[in-house]
Amino acid sequence: MEIYKGEKKRICLEKYSIAHLFSFPVEEFIEVHEYRRDEWIIQEGMRPDFLFYVIEGKAKIYVTHQNGKVSLINFINANEYIGEMELLNDVYYTKGIQASTKTVCFALPFHCYRTQLLEDAKFLRELTRFLSGKATFMAAKYSQSLAFPLENRLADFILQTADEGVYKEKHVTVCDYLGVSYRHLLHVLTQFCEKGYLQKEGRNYQIKQYGSLKELAGVLKNK
Repeated sequence: MEIYKGEKKRICLEKYSIAHLFSFPVEEFIEVHEYRRDEWIIQEGMRPDFLFYVIEGKAKIYVTHQNGKVSLINFINANEYIGEMELLNDVYYTKGIQASTKTVCFALPFHCYRTQLLEDAKFLRELTRFLSGKATFMAAKYSQSLAFPLENRLADFILQTADEGVYKEKHVTVCDYLGVSYRHLLHVLTQFCEKGYLQKEGRNYQIKQYGSLKELAGVLKNK
C-alpha cells in the first residue's frame, strides 16, 4: 500500500474533490491510499481505522463462513464507501476487502472525524442513498440468479472483475458467487471462447469482444 504525499496527494485531492459530500472541511487529516491488485484494503475480522471513499479502481468483498468456506459477496467500485458499517456500528464483523485492480481511495481517519461524520446531516443523507442502493443491488442480484441465464450473468461478472482486459477469477469463486455448477461455468466459458468473446491464455482469459459481453450484460441492466 502506498500513501500519497506532497504534490501527488495535492493533485489527487484537487482532481477528485469530495468536499461537496460534507458540511465540514476534511482536507486537514484526509489521506490518499493506493492498493495493488490482490492487496487487502481491510482484513476480515479487523476493524478499519478509516472510512474509505474509492476514487479509482474496484475491490471485492469476501466473508468466511463457520465451515471455513470463503465467499465473494459483492463488489466495490469508484465513488463508493468502504468501512461505512464500522462507522455506524460499534459492534460489527468486518468483511475482507481486496483490491481487484489498482485501487485508490481517500481515507478519513475515524479518530479525527467519527463524531463530525455522525453529526453531519449532509454526509448522512449521502450515506443513506449509498446504503439504499447497495441493498437494492443485493436484492436484484438474487432475483437475477433466478430470472436470467448464466451467459448474461457471467458476461456482467467478467466485465466487473477484468483488470486491463484480462479476466483472472478462480472458477470456484465464480461458481459460488453466481450459484452455478463448475461444469456449467466451464461450458459457458468455452462457448464464449468459441464465439470469439474471450481468448484463453493459460489460466486467464483475454477479452476480445467487449461489445458482445456488454450486450449480454446489458440485459440485466434493462430488466
